[in-house]
Amino acid sequence: MQLFANPQTLRNEIINLSVSCGLEKPCYTRMLDYTIKLFESQGLGKDYYGYHNITHELEVTYVSMIVLNWKSILNNVQPDDFKYLYAAALFHDFDPQKSVDKPHEDNVIRFLTHDGSVKQLCQDAELDLNIVKALILRTTYPWGGKLKERAEKQIQECFNESPITKDNPQMQEYFMKLGWLLSIIDRVSGYALGDFGKAMDMAKKNAHALAWHPSFIVKRSVAYFEDLLNDEAEMCETVLRALPKHMRKNFMDTVTGFLNLRQQEIKIQSDYLYENLRLVPKIESMKIRDDADFVKTLVEIYNELPMPLQFDREHFERTMKDPRTILNTLRLGGSDGPIIGFAKGGPIENYILRPEIIDENYGKNNTVFLEPIALKMGYWGLRGGSEMRHLFTMQAHSMNYKYLTSFALRDVIQKRVDGHEKAEFVTKFDPERWDYYRIDLM
Repeated sequence: MQLFANPQTLRNEIINLSVSCGLEKPCYTRMLDYTIKLFESQGLGKDYYGYHNITHELEVTYVSMIVLNWKSILNNVQPDDFKYLYAAALFHDFDPQKSVDKPHEDNVIRFLTHDGSVKQLCQDAELDLNIVKALILRTTYPWGGKLKERAEKQIQECFNESPITKDNPQMQEYFMKLGWLLSIIDRVSGYALGDFGKAMDMAKKNAHALAWHPSFIVKRSVAYFEDLLNDEAEMCETVLRALPKHMRKNFMDTVTGFLNLRQQEIKIQSDYLYENLRLVPKIESMKIRDDADFVKTLVEIYNELPMPLQFDREHFERTMKDPRTILNTLRLGGSDGPIIGFAKGGPIENYILRPEIIDENYGKNNTVFLEPIALKMGYWGLRGGSEMRHLFTMQAHSMNYKYLTSFALRDVIQKRVDGHEKAEFVTKFDPERWDYYRIDLM
């Protein structure tokens, strides 16, 4: 059962587990429901574009309760303090007015400090909010350099404000270790609650939200897990031992999956550098676009895109067979080789774009919309995407379109503007920084 798919299911499981941890007072359920309501009211529900949505918040809380139900953890955490891990897990990304997807701990602390409902809920649970804030600050990632120094200073301020920890180095050390436990749960939970497909979806969402180029997804994921298993080995092993066997297996399968993908990437890049790999863009005929195997191949590659980049998903197969649709592919080795990517688009009037976009050319039949380029994992960064985009632009020009519009990362668009591509921003989106732009084809 993959709980991540349904926040309501996660909510119910959290309640059941928290009761078994001795957290049966109604205030804990109210705390949970307030968090869910606030996230969803701010557009941070399960369909939010980024990684740090309500599902992530609930997954971390759920796994925290599983860890606390593991009896041998009682050597390290006192039952009276279970409520602190619960509240800190639930509130750790509590940044509903976020300016970027990755929550800024300062914003989280500021919100918790000034939100009247949070204060009342903490009072009802007999929680010292300073301790909750200290635990959350310990989840700062990466835990090193200036970020660590800043967080440690803020944590000390919280400790000095709390009668539980003021002038008590032993209790300060105890809560620092509890915060370390939460930080590892934060990083492990999502990958332990599903298969490799879920893990890859999380990685892609995170990359999209942080404006990474897709070529960095696997490389940075491997570095993330190596840091977790090596530099954080002691606490990571503690958390993994506290999880059910199937969840430990999910996590380790994810680590192995990313390592295998990285090896494949290195092999592909090596072949490319030594000119053993030819990437050939090709304009596809209407006849091949009717072929079931061809359609199936493109759908498989399309499904590798992060959800926010899958335009017109419901009609994808039908639009491929529309003669107004421009389509080219990237093939391996030659024009008849295996398909590893494609570029697709059509008249802007065929698409329902975000309501914030006011395109002055909509309805004039002079603009083509290019959907996000799709490539199989391992082939990003080899210029295949650029070649397909240039071929698509040539096709659009030959069909007498005056303009081409699409979405891209803000930095990428800026380079095109600076590079004299006749490109311009039409609508910018924050916090995504995934903007809508136009190119003059004439």
